Amino acid sequence: MSNSPVVKDFFHEDTNTFSYVVSDPATQLCAIIDSVLDYDAASATTSTTHADQIITYVKAQGLTVGWILETHVHADHLTAAQYLKTQLGVKIAMSQRIAAVQETFAAIYHLDIKQWNTQQLFDYLFDDHEQFLIGSIEAYNIPTPGHTPACLSYVIGDAVFVGDTLFMPDYGTARCDFPKGSASILFDSIQSLYQLPEKTRVFLCHDYLPEKRDTYMCETDIHTQKNQNIHIHHGTTKDDFVEMRNKRDAGLSMPKLILPSIQINMKAGQFPEPEENGVSYLKLPLNYFK
Repeated sequence: MSNSPVVKDFFHEDTNTFSYVVSDPATQLCAIIDSVLDYDAASATTSTTHADQIITYVKAQGLTVGWILETHVHADHLTAAQYLKTQLGVKIAMSQRIAAVQETFAAIYHLDIKQWNTQQLFDYLFDDHEQFLIGSIEAYNIPTPGHTPACLSYVIGDAVFVGDTLFMPDYGTARCDFPKGSASILFDSIQSLYQLPEKTRVFLCHDYLPEKRDTYMCETDIHTQKNQNIHIHHGTTKDDFVEMRNKRDAGLSMPKLILPSIQINMKAGQFPEPEENGVSYLKLPLNYFK
């Protein structure tokens, strides 16, 4: 029985996002991680080009999807989880800590969170460190908050999918300046990841090209991260990391799609209920983030 899943990546260049199909070659069961719904901000229109590439691959390989996994509530793209659920008939899973994100942003958008309790948003909420299976391959999650309070990394066999916790070693780490983000907590989360076996394959949710690289990459390993990550490696103290991360974050602009993305993603990709004219509308908190 293999402990090494087959990993197929799908890169969405508009948002610099990697989505994954992670499959067990023995059983042909798989999970989809961090999908993307195409979104044109100027016209507020969505399409499923990227998600359809995933579906085409799944069908061509004869795979059966068991999970749609979200590492966190993304602020830079819309999830295609609901579309994939309708097409493939599988459950959407997320950390049980999602409640903290929902409460925070429901207040910002002035949405009635009590109404959500009557709806089934995410189909499954993982407890911290909960174990599960992808076919015959053992899997579990590691809570890795810091970027957001509800970030999870998924360990599947000899691979870990870290969301926005780590980037490629030559680019560093994720920002921590979103509501309830914390550079100090991110440091501790990364140390948890660094306890994994050094040969563990590390798959990232995003890649942004540094000056000395012209090819997008999605895979590294724990050994390389521990020794070469420019933000956090052997010898990096928490105080130094927090100072560096906070200084960098202070100079960053907001992600272009944060306001539509979080509004959709914290509800597992569900659009707002259509109004009487059949159209769904997003809300924008004017001047909130001055």
